[in-house]
Amino acid sequence: MQPSRRTVLRSGLVAAGATASLTVPQLRATAAAVTPRTDPFALGVASGDPDPTSVVLWTRLAVDPDAEDGQGGMPGRTYPLEWEVAEDVRFRRVVRRGLALASPAYAHAVHVEARGLRPGREYYYRFRTGRHVSPTGRTLTAPAPFGRTGSLAMAFVSCSQYEHGWFTAYRRLAEDHPDLVLHLGDYQYEYKAGDYVAASGNVRDHDGPETVTLPNYRQRYSQYHADLDLQAAHHAAPWLVVFDDHEVDNNWADETPEHPEDAPGFPARRAAAFRAYYENMPLRPRSVPRGPDIQVYRRLQWGRLATFHMLDTRQFRDDQACGDGYDDCPDADLPQRSLPGAEEEAWLADGFRRSRARWDVIGQQVFYGKRDSTATPDNTVSMDAWDGYRPSRQRVTDSWVKAGVRNPVVLTGDVHAHWASDVYACFDATADRDVDQSIVGAEFIASSITSGGDGYDEPTGQHPWAAWNPNLNFWTNLRGYVNTTITPEHFTADFRCVPKVSVKDQPAFTRASFVVDDGVRGMRQTASNPLLQAATLAPRTDAQKIRDTIAAETA
Repeated sequence: MQPSRRTVLRSGLVAAGATASLTVPQLRATAAAVTPRTDPFALGVASGDPDPTSVVLWTRLAVDPDAEDGQGGMPGRTYPLEWEVAEDVRFRRVVRRGLALASPAYAHAVHVEARGLRPGREYYYRFRTGRHVSPTGRTLTAPAPFGRTGSLAMAFVSCSQYEHGWFTAYRRLAEDHPDLVLHLGDYQYEYKAGDYVAASGNVRDHDGPETVTLPNYRQRYSQYHADLDLQAAHHAAPWLVVFDDHEVDNNWADETPEHPEDAPGFPARRAAAFRAYYENMPLRPRSVPRGPDIQVYRRLQWGRLATFHMLDTRQFRDDQACGDGYDDCPDADLPQRSLPGAEEEAWLADGFRRSRARWDVIGQQVFYGKRDSTATPDNTVSMDAWDGYRPSRQRVTDSWVKAGVRNPVVLTGDVHAHWASDVYACFDATADRDVDQSIVGAEFIASSITSGGDGYDEPTGQHPWAAWNPNLNFWTNLRGYVNTTITPEHFTADFRCVPKVSVKDQPAFTRASFVVDDGVRGMRQTASNPLLQAATLAPRTDAQKIRDTIAAETA
C-alpha cells in the first residue's frame, strides 16, 4: 500500500514523481533590467518573524496591482533592490544593507533575512531601486532568550474581506503603535465579486474570478496589499502570520475542498494558494512551500516573557464531522480525529514541556472553548471549530496542564465577533471522564477587520448563548481588533472596535478590557464601554443573534 501524501509530508520524505517543490533559485539581475518609469512600491513593505538577531523584510514590486496575470504590471525581468536597516527613521545610522533580486518567478517579491541585529531593538527599513524608494517600515527584534523583558504591546487580528468594508481598523491598529502583530487567518478571501455579500452591502469589489490559479491568487493579494490602511498596519510593526481557510477555499480540510466535485483539482489549487501566500507574506525561507504543502506552524520566543505557539489548523486536520455547519454529531467524539493533526499536537505538547516563559500564547484560528448554540440538552456546536474535535481539544488542554504551563492564553480569529471565554479543564463529559469546569486558561477572540460588514453592539456585552455556556464572558458583533499588553504580572486584552466599516475613516474605541493575572486561572473584566453615540444597525432579537452567528461562521 502506498503512503498517503499526508504520511509523506509528515515523515519528511519526498516521493519520486511528486509535485515539484518550490525552491529558492540563485538569481542574477537581468542585464537588460531598467528602472521602472513609475513607482514600483505600490504594495508597500512588511517585516515579520523576528528573533533576537534578525527579522524578515518583505516587498513586492508592482506598478499595476490590478493586472490579471498577477505580475503587477512588471516586465518579465529581474530587478536588483537595495535594502537597508537603520536605528533611526531618517536613516542616519544605517546598521545593515544589502542587495536583493526581485524575480518574475516570484511575482517580483523578495524576502530578506536581515541578520546581525541587536536583541530587543527598534529598527527602520526600506528598499530602493534606481530613483524609487519604498515607504519606510518599523520593525523590532525579539529580546535575548534569557534577557529581561519589561512588556510587549501585541495586537492580533483576522478576517479582512475586502468587499465588506474599508480597512479602517488596520489603520487604527497602526496608530496604536504595537510592537508585534499576529494575523490569525483569512487575510484575503477567494470569492469573485458579489459572491459573498455582507448584510450591510459590499462597498467595493474583488478583481478577477474566484481564486483558483496562481495568477488569480497573485492578483487578489496585489489588490489587498494596495490598500493604504492595510499597508499602514504592515509598516507599523513586524507580523507573525498563519492562514485559515479563505486563503485557499472556504472550510477546506487537508485534502478535502469545500465542494467534493472540486477534489481532483484541489492539490493544484492548494499549491497555487500557498505559493502566493508565501510570496506575499513576511515569512522566512523555511516556509517556502513544497507543491501543495507549506510549513507555517512554528514558535517565537519573546525573551522570558512569552512563547508564541503559532498553529496550523487546516493543513493536517481530519475533515469536519457531519458537514461544516452546526450539529449534534457523535463523530465529534471519535478519539482518533484531530484538528491540528497528531504530529502538530505532539509538537505543541513538547513546546509546553520545554517552555520557561511567563506566558504561553497559542495563536490559532478557530474557537477553542465550548459554544453550544441551543439551550436544549443536546450539544449543537460548530463542526468547524474545536467543538467538532473534542478529544483533540482535550488532549491539547491536558498537555498544558500536565506540563505545568504557568499562564496559558489562547488567541483566536475566524468568527467575526469579539469574544472572551474561560478554558475549562474539561468542557464535555465522556465515557471516561466527567465534566471538570475548573478554569485552566483564557481565550480571547478577535472580531473581523471587515468580514460580515457593519456589526452591532449590545450594552450587556453578552450573547444569548452565555446563558447556557458559562465559559462565555463577553461578546460584541462590532468589527475591530484586540490590543494586548503583556507584562510579567498581567496579560491585558483591550477589545477595540469601529462603529461601521461601510463608512471610511471611523474612530476606534475600546469596548471592553479583560486582565489575566500571573498565576491566576481565569480572567477579570476591568472596563466596559458600550457603544452609545455611533449609529448601529437595527436591534437584533436573541433568535436573530444566533442566526447571525451561525451564518457568519458558515459563509
